[in-house]
Amino acid sequence: MRNNALCRGKSEYRPQQGGAAMAVIDISDRIETENDWMLSGACKGLTHLFFPSAAERPQARERREAAAKEVCSGCSVRTDCMDFAREQHEYGFWGGESEDERHAAGYRLIAPIGVRARSAS
Repeated sequence: MRNNALCRGKSEYRPQQGGAAMAVIDISDRIETENDWMLSGACKGLTHLFFPSAAERPQARERREAAAKEVCSGCSVRTDCMDFAREQHEYGFWGGESEDERHAAGYRLIAPIGVRARSAS
């Protein structure tokens, strides 16, 4: 089995020529995770169903998430996927759960946006 690493970078600002600051991200701090289960996901190659396009309308989101839920319903790694999304505070549709469903279950996004940002306050 192969371990994949998630990068948790630390950022800092360094002055550049002309006085402007540029963000520098240190990616040497890695957390090793076992995520070979991703290779067995029924969603492989269907990214468009699991992550919204820019300015997605609510009706389109409902249709997209219903299709994603259908794919997840028969997936052999659904539980691993859901646990991963909850633990890593992922965006998108994972393990049969939308961002809103994870939020309602008590799993918060690191940088909430939209409705979740207003309700997280």
